[in-house]
Amino acid sequence: MTDLFSFDYDAPLQDMLPLAGVDEVGRGPLAGDVVAAAVILDPDQPITGLRDSKKLTHKRREALAEEIKSRAQAWAIARASVEEIDEINILQASLLAMRRAVESLSLQPAMVLVDGNRLPNWSYPSEAVVKGDDRVAAIAAASILAKVQRDAELIVLDEQYPGYGFAGHKGYPTAAHLEALKRLGVTPVHRKSFAPVKTLLAGSGAE
Repeated sequence: MTDLFSFDYDAPLQDMLPLAGVDEVGRGPLAGDVVAAAVILDPDQPITGLRDSKKLTHKRREALAEEIKSRAQAWAIARASVEEIDEINILQASLLAMRRAVESLSLQPAMVLVDGNRLPNWSYPSEAVVKGDDRVAAIAAASILAKVQRDAELIVLDEQYPGYGFAGHKGYPTAAHLEALKRLGVTPVHRKSFAPVKTLLAGSGAE
């Protein structure tokens, strides 16, 4: 992974600090909020093992999340709700969650690196980095915080809405989740604008 402070910038490095990485988790699921995190790492307290959260075990993600929270110069977690996702679409909701995360940082960044190929609507100097969660340490840290947070929230939703399997599939459209949707119906935490949910609602006349 590229080190946070050796990424290829067009401007002098000293003009880019403090530098934040931001990422989101939860664009694909049929249920739950989309969650974003922003992290400003401390160059004097390096964290070993940062990488794309999807490539880490649950136990390793949990341990790294605690390390990030204790060692980073600043971190924040934000979200866009299911209602916002349905209203403005998942892409715009993801960008909104990322903007909220960066704006919530206790230390405002001079530069923001965003995972992906789109930037939120904001005034921060920023750059989109394709596959940034496996190229830039600060983005990897953000992806870890966002995933740990969202996974924990889906475990809570599993308790609130038993039978859907949220704790296992985390809201993604697995065969088991689709079967549960057909059998049990749509919950308030399902995204009504997503095709499988929308189709069920249309068939039931509840759309």
